[in-house]
Amino acid sequence: MDPVFVHLRMHSEYSVTDSIVRLDDAIARVKGEGVGALGLTDNNNIFGGLIFYSHARKAGVKPVLGCDFVIENPANRDKPYRMAVLCMNRTGYGNLCKVLSRAWITNQYLGQGQTKMEWLISHNDGLILLSGGFEGPFASLCIAGKTKEAAKLALRFKEAFGDRFYFEIHRAGRALDEAALRYSLALAAQLEQPVVATHPIEFMDEKDFADHDARVCIARVEVIADKSRPQLYTREQFMPTAQAMVEKFADIPSAIANSVEIAKRCSLEDVLSAPRLPLFPTPNGESLDDYIDQLSHEGLEKRLAFLYPDAKEREAQRPRYEERLAFELDIIKKMKFPGYFLIVQDFINWSKQNGVAVGPGRGSGAGSLVAYSLRITDMDPLRYDLLFERFLNPERVSMPDFDVDFCQFNRQKTINYVKSLYGDKAVSQIATFGTMGAKGVVRDVGRVMGLSYSLCDKVSRLIPAPPGKTVTLDDAIETVPELKEWVARDEVVRNLIERSKPLEGLVRNIGMHAGGVLIAPGKLTDFCPLYAQDENPDNVISQFDKKDVENVGLVKFDFLGLTTLTILTFACDFVKELDPSSTFDLEKIPLDDKDVFALFDNANTAAVFQFESAGMQNLLRQAHPDKLEDLIALNALYRPGPMDLIPDYIRRKNGEEEVCYPDASLVDVLKETYGIMVYQEQVMRVAQIVGGFSLGKADILRRAMGKKQVDVMKSYRVEFIAGAAKNHISEDRANELFDLMEKFAGYGFNKSHACAYAFVAYQTAYMKVHYPAPFMAANMCLAMNQGEKLAALASDCLANGISVLRPDVNESRYYFHPTSMTAIRYGLGGIKSMPEESAKAIEAERRANGPFASFMDFVTRIDRTMLSNKVLEGLIHAGAFDSIEPDRAMLLADIDKALSVSEKQTANAMQDSLFGEDFGAMPIAHEKVAPLSAFSQLTHEQIFLGSDFSGHLFAAFEDEIRSLKVGRIANVRHKKTVRNNTVVVAGVVSDIRTGVNKEKNEMFGTFTLDDATGTIMVSVYGPKWSDMRNVLEEGECVLVNARTREDRFSTGGVALSANNVETAAQMRAKAKKTVLIRVTGVNADFDKLRDFLLEHSPKIDHAGCAVAIELEAGGYRGHFKLEGTWKVYASDRFFDDLRALPGLSAELI
Repeated sequence: MDPVFVHLRMHSEYSVTDSIVRLDDAIARVKGEGVGALGLTDNNNIFGGLIFYSHARKAGVKPVLGCDFVIENPANRDKPYRMAVLCMNRTGYGNLCKVLSRAWITNQYLGQGQTKMEWLISHNDGLILLSGGFEGPFASLCIAGKTKEAAKLALRFKEAFGDRFYFEIHRAGRALDEAALRYSLALAAQLEQPVVATHPIEFMDEKDFADHDARVCIARVEVIADKSRPQLYTREQFMPTAQAMVEKFADIPSAIANSVEIAKRCSLEDVLSAPRLPLFPTPNGESLDDYIDQLSHEGLEKRLAFLYPDAKEREAQRPRYEERLAFELDIIKKMKFPGYFLIVQDFINWSKQNGVAVGPGRGSGAGSLVAYSLRITDMDPLRYDLLFERFLNPERVSMPDFDVDFCQFNRQKTINYVKSLYGDKAVSQIATFGTMGAKGVVRDVGRVMGLSYSLCDKVSRLIPAPPGKTVTLDDAIETVPELKEWVARDEVVRNLIERSKPLEGLVRNIGMHAGGVLIAPGKLTDFCPLYAQDENPDNVISQFDKKDVENVGLVKFDFLGLTTLTILTFACDFVKELDPSSTFDLEKIPLDDKDVFALFDNANTAAVFQFESAGMQNLLRQAHPDKLEDLIALNALYRPGPMDLIPDYIRRKNGEEEVCYPDASLVDVLKETYGIMVYQEQVMRVAQIVGGFSLGKADILRRAMGKKQVDVMKSYRVEFIAGAAKNHISEDRANELFDLMEKFAGYGFNKSHACAYAFVAYQTAYMKVHYPAPFMAANMCLAMNQGEKLAALASDCLANGISVLRPDVNESRYYFHPTSMTAIRYGLGGIKSMPEESAKAIEAERRANGPFASFMDFVTRIDRTMLSNKVLEGLIHAGAFDSIEPDRAMLLADIDKALSVSEKQTANAMQDSLFGEDFGAMPIAHEKVAPLSAFSQLTHEQIFLGSDFSGHLFAAFEDEIRSLKVGRIANVRHKKTVRNNTVVVAGVVSDIRTGVNKEKNEMFGTFTLDDATGTIMVSVYGPKWSDMRNVLEEGECVLVNARTREDRFSTGGVALSANNVETAAQMRAKAKKTVLIRVTGVNADFDKLRDFLLEHSPKIDHAGCAVAIELEAGGYRGHFKLEGTWKVYASDRFFDDLRALPGLSAELI
C-alpha cells in the first residue's frame, strides 16, 4: 500500500548550523509510521548522505537523497536563494556532486558555496528541482513585486527540467509561507507545472524547539535571551505525521499526492562500490605486473648490497630473499594489487628524492619484502621475522593499507606531487566530523544561556576526558562526586546539564582527516561531492568521511604527518649548518651503537620518540636494553594489557628467572622475548608450527581470537588439535597451547609496527647522543607553542650539558637554533604572545640592515604593523633586549612612547620620500622607575618563556626556610628505598591538575614541585585537596610534608603523597609575621590601598598576616598597625602586585 505522504525536505545534524535531527531517529520514526520513504536535503551539503542512504536501505526505508542548495542571487549576493534538488538516479547523483563541488571550490561567499542557476540548468539530468518556497527565487521575486521576472525565470527552469520542476509550498508557521504559497500556485498554474507540499524539518518533536534554538544560537554566536536576534525557525518545524500533513494541505490534495509521486521517481542505485584504484602510469607502457616485477628485483638487489656488503655472505643469503620475494609477488598479482604498491612506492620515492622525510614504514606493511625492495619500508622483514600475511592475506581478501609517515612540514609537497601526476580533480583529502562532546557542549550551551564563563569552565573541567574514551554527561555525573553533588544542589548547574544533554554528540564542525588522501580513477566528483572551508586548493576535502569514501569505491592513502620526522629533518639540517663539510647520513647509522644503548639504559630519553614518558623511562631502568630487539619488545609491551607481562619479561631478560617455553618446538619463535608471547606474529607462528596452519589461516585465527569470535575459534580449535596431533602433540597439550594463544592474541601487539617505531626511536636517540644541540634545538622548534614542553626540553638540555641562551633581538631567529654542538639560542617564536610574522620580520630586518643598536633603533626599524604592546612586552620580559638595554622596568615604561615615536617615524619616512629630507630617529625621555623585583622578573620569564633564565623562584623562599630541616628534591628522587619514607621538601608549584579516584569516589589533585635541584610530582587526596585546591597557585612556593611512593607514570621512580602542604603565606602567618607597608610621597591612593588589602585578604583560616603602615610625606613620619580583621594573605604575588601601586612598598617584619 502506498503511503499518503512522504517527507522530502529535512535538515539533519549534518547541516551543522541548525538541525538537531539524528538520522537513525528520523528513519526509525518513518519506518514506525509505515511510510516507506524519506528525503534528506541538508544545508548545502550531503555530509550525511551516504550514512542516510545506507541506514535507510538497511531499515527498509527508501532513501530520497538531495540537497538544500544555496543559490546565488545575481542582484544581491548577500541575500542568496534556496532550492532543493533530489537525485532520481546515478546520473542525477553525479550531477549533484559536480554542481555542489563547484559551488564550494570556486564560488564561495560569506562562508557558503553559492550555486549559479545556470550550473543547475546545464546539469539537470537525473535531478528533480523543488522551487524553495519563500526562500526560492520565484516566490521571492513575486513577493518583491517582480512577478513577470519570476515567471520568466521559472520558464527557463521549466524548459530545462520539464516535469521534474515542482513548485514547492509550505505551511510551517513562518511569516512568508502563505504569500509564497499563493504565488507558487499561481506560477504553477500559469506554467502548467506540478506543485508539491513539503515540510522544512529541523527537529523531531515540538518539545525539541528550545534545544534546536540553542543549537542555532551556538552556530550564530547569539544568546537565547536576546530578543533582538532574528527568529529564523518556528515551533512547527518538527516532523509531523503523514496524516497531519494530509490535513494541513487538505485544500491542495495534489500537492500531497505529488510527494509520493516524487519518492517513486527517485530510485538511486549504484552509489556503493568496491574499491577502484587509479591507473598507475608505467614509464614505457609496461603492464603493472611486469613493472612491479622489474622494480622489486632491482630494489632487492640494492637492499642486499647494503645489508650484506660481503659478496660471499650476500650470495649465501640471496635464496631465502628471492624465494620470499617470488611468494609475495605471486600473491600481490593474484589479488590484483600491483597498482596499489606501485602508486605508494612512487610518491614515497619521489618524497625521498625531493627532501621530504619519510618514516621507515609502520603497521603491518613493514612485513612485506616487496615493500622493502620498493623502498616503501625500511626494515628488513626477514631479519625481524615480520610476516607478509599479517599485511596481505590471500585467505582474507581486503584492500592493503600502508600507513606512511611524512615530515609534518613537507607533507603537502608530496600531496601536490600526487595532484600533478593524477590531476588535481582526482586528489583530495577527507572530511572528519567533530561532535559536541560533554566538555564542549557544556561550554557552548552555557554561553548561549548567558551563564558566566567561569561557571561553565568550572563545570567543564570536572568532566573527565580520558584518552581514547568517550565520557558522556551522564557518565561524568555518576563518576565525579563533586559534579553529582553540585548538580543536585544547584538549579542553575542542573539546568545547564539538562539543556546540554539533547545536543551532546551532535555534529558540530567539519574538519580534515589527519592523514587520509584520496586518489580517484578519474574525477572525484564522479564518486562524491567536495567541500572547502576556503578557496585554498590545499584545503579541498571530500564531503564523506573515511568510511563512506571507501564505501563509494574510493581508495584512501595514508599521508600521515609525524612530528618526529620533522624534528629529525631539522636536526640533520642543523648538523650540516654547523659543519658544512659533514657527510652525515641518518639512513646509514649503525644499529649497535653502545653509547646509544647506554642512553636507553640510563633512561635519559626525554625527546626520544616513544620512550620519553616517565613510565617508559622507569621501564628502561629496569630492563637495561642493549639491542634493537629489546627496544621493539619494550615498545610492544608498554601498553594496556601486555603491561602485565613486563615484570616476567624483565626478570627473564636480567637472568633473575628461568626462561621456559610452552613447547620445545617454539624456542626459535619465542627466544627473542624470553619465552613470552608479545607479538601477534608470534601467535601466528605458533598456529603454523603446532597446528599446521598456513600463515594466512593463522592470521584469520589471530583476528578471531582478538575479537573474541567464539564460533570461529571453536571450529579452528578442532583443526588446531588435529594439526598438533600430526606433530605428535597430545590433545590436552594442544588445548593448553590454544588457550595460551587466545590469551596473548587479545593484547599481543603488531611487531611490524613496534619494529618501525623502535627504529625511529633509535634514530632520535642516536641524534641526542652524537648531535645533542642540533637535536634538542630541533625539538624546541616543534614545541614553540607548548610552554610546558618547551620548559621540560630546556631543563633536559641543562641536565645534559647543553646551554640554552636567552632570546636576543640581535642573535635569535624565528626558530631555535644551535650555536654549537653544546649551545642553543632561544627562538623568538618561542616567546609567548609573539606572532610568527612579527618574529620573522625582526629576523629579516636584522639580516638586511645589521644588528639593532638600541631599543629605539629597534622600534623605529621594525614595521609598526609588526609591533604591539604585547609583542614588545613579551620581548622585554623574555630578556631579548638585555644585551642592548638591561633595565627591563624602564623599557616597559617606555613602550607607549616608543610606539608613538614609531608611528611618527613612519609619517616622517613618507615625508622623506616626498621632500628628500631625513628627519632621523626621534629620542624619547626615559621615566625613572624602580627596577623589577626578582619575583616579577622570574615569574614573567616563566610566563613568556616557560623557564626562568635569571635565577630560580625558589631562591628567595629558601632563605625563609633555612632554619627548617628541608630536604632536596634531587636527594629524595635518588633514594634507593622509595616507599613510605616521610620527607619534608619545599619548592615552586607548577602543573596543577585535578582528577577523580573512581575506586574511592573522591577528588584528588597533583602538582609538580621544583626546588632547582629537581622536580617531583605531589599528590593530595580527599578533603585535604578540597581545602588546598583554591589556595594553591602556580609559581608559588610551598612546604610539603609527604610520604614517598613508587611512581610508574608521572616522574618515573619516586613521587610524593602529601600529608600536609603549607604555602609561603601560611608559613608567614604561622610565624606571626607582619606586613609593613611603606607609604611615601603625596601620590599614594588610600582608597586603592584599602581595596587592594581587601582583595588580598586570607583565602583560608589562620593564613593571614597582620598589617602595619609606615607613612612618610611632607616632613611627616608616622607608624601604626591596622587592627581587627585587617589581615592579608602574604604570598610573593601580594608583594609584587603591591609594588605596582604608586608610592607603596612592603616587607615582612
